[in-house]
Amino acid sequence: MGNCDGKYFQRRIIMFFDIIASGSKGNATLVFSHNTIILIDLGITLKRLKEELTKFNKTTNDIDALLVTHDHADHYRGVKDISPKKQYALTGTLPSLANEVELFKPFYINNVKITPFMTSHDATNPCGYMLEDEDSKLVYMTDTGKYLSINTQYIKNPDYLIIESNHDIRLLLLTNRPAELKDRIMSDYGHLCNEDSAFAALEIIGDKTKEIVLAHISEEANTPEIAIKGYTNIFKRAHVNLNKFKLRCANQWEPLIGGDYED
Repeated sequence: MGNCDGKYFQRRIIMFFDIIASGSKGNATLVFSHNTIILIDLGITLKRLKEELTKFNKTTNDIDALLVTHDHADHYRGVKDISPKKQYALTGTLPSLANEVELFKPFYINNVKITPFMTSHDATNPCGYMLEDEDSKLVYMTDTGKYLSINTQYIKNPDYLIIESNHDIRLLLLTNRPAELKDRIMSDYGHLCNEDSAFAALEIIGDKTKEIVLAHISEEANTPEIAIKGYTNIFKRAHVNLNKFKLRCANQWEPLIGGDYED
């Protein structure tokens, strides 16, 4: 990927995103819209974040807001490196929180409308986020043991869906993880398996949806190929043509750029 100069951002009118890292070892996603840069979660090192921003000739000073989904270390261990004035999360998520937000109550960061929505996870007060600008809508949802249908009226029909597809149940059961951990992962407060993720996606997507990114994929209990196969099987049963969407998998170590992006 080549560098982008300032003119690139001045002429952008449609949203794009950069999933820097996605998985149990750290999560961070940049969302760009016009001259606004929003970071969702910061569970990676400041060095890695800075390296990614340099690809766009940007620095951490250019980040307008950090949205934190929940208080597990792989999502917030780097929060201390961002000004508290730029941090947004639900009540109780961060001790230094300067901006508390509420479920289903939209707020604005420059031109971007942001709506927190419900997730089901064993964290203090977890959530996902929907981001909207003048042209596009992005839904970001990871770390949830089940999909809560109350969300659908708020997040239906995004252009871009980033959704957890954490594990394959069979592979998870074959791992050497303690039984308690396996039970926790498969519980309603754990993580979505591939099939449940696909069923959730079917509730969320619509005629505007053009890209689905499977995120937070387990390195031990899943593979991108198995995750996509799970989606393919469920979408076929629902008589939904998966070829209508760009379907990809985010990675723990390699960034993935999506949305309306031009190199």
